[in-house]
Amino acid sequence: MTKPSLHPREVLLGAQGASGFLPVCDHYSGVEARMKKSLQLQAEMSEEFGACMFDVTLDCEDGAPAGAEVEQAHCVVVLANAALAGSRSQHVRNRVGARLHAVDHPSFDSDVAIVAAGAAASLAYVMIPKVESVADVDIAVAAIDAAVGDKRQSPLPLHVLIESPAAVQRAFEIAAHARVESVSFGLMDFVSAHGGAIPSTAMGVRSDQDAVTLDQFHHPLVVRAKLEIASACHASGKVPSHCVVTEFRDRRALEQAARVAANAFGYTRMWSIHPDQIRPILKAFSPTEAEVELACNIVLEAARQEWAPISMAGKLHDRASYRYFWQLLERANQTGCTLPDEMHAYFSTDLSLAS
Repeated sequence: MTKPSLHPREVLLGAQGASGFLPVCDHYSGVEARMKKSLQLQAEMSEEFGACMFDVTLDCEDGAPAGAEVEQAHCVVVLANAALAGSRSQHVRNRVGARLHAVDHPSFDSDVAIVAAGAAASLAYVMIPKVESVADVDIAVAAIDAAVGDKRQSPLPLHVLIESPAAVQRAFEIAAHARVESVSFGLMDFVSAHGGAIPSTAMGVRSDQDAVTLDQFHHPLVVRAKLEIASACHASGKVPSHCVVTEFRDRRALEQAARVAANAFGYTRMWSIHPDQIRPILKAFSPTEAEVELACNIVLEAARQEWAPISMAGKLHDRASYRYFWQLLERANQTGCTLPDEMHAYFSTDLSLAS
């Protein structure tokens, strides 16, 4: 199949198309040795799949050594720039971001001056934690843009972390900000912000046999917060990113959490805090083989009919269903699913690599 002249993204997605191309897994690492291993694993999996399968967020905040904030920031710059230089020799540009301190933290200004300025062209995004309002986003944008200057061709996207009840109430305003690309939910801080009103069980994932414990998918206040953030993101065409699962040795808990986050809560991305979590997250966010086959058949037939309505297996399909099935194929491509040869032309150019 020759490369189509009109791409489904142009036909079907419109203004919300730009938000759909982030990898489904965002892996956080803050200790230098682990950051290096994470970047190496990213390169290895990119070679394996022919695409960037997960983001690596280099952490200047909670995951970094306390008291060495300036040294950590310089280390992040070196690693981010080295990762970009290494990916230039490959067909895939690996995506690296950096989590800075919150805008009201004493280290925020130095983080911006060192990281945003020193790795401006290498970073795919910057994560800002503890965002409470649109005003915090504006502060971050102004500081980052001043530091970056003309070192990038396009503005540096922001990923923001909502961690308090007050911030959840402003989720729709925050997600609507033009520079916000993704919104994450900070479960641990959210629970602790309630002063003991939410039990610690709400930070975990209950077992399949447990129908009583109020875990993070069953406590009403936590469920409400997750749904508010997911809804806010989808309302503005942004990417909702689910919180970590701290039981990183418990593969069952991780897989269960990832499936529920994707299928029941509307999240299209999830944090990883251990390399063993990456592939299970990819699997949980992947469509099934049957879903991929059906989506391929519908999208290819729609393209042959120049996106006019079609009938398949006794069901009518038009651009509304085409959009759904195309987005399913985007997710299949992001998660390493095998696609038929006829679909490869659509994915020969990774539109997420623009910086």
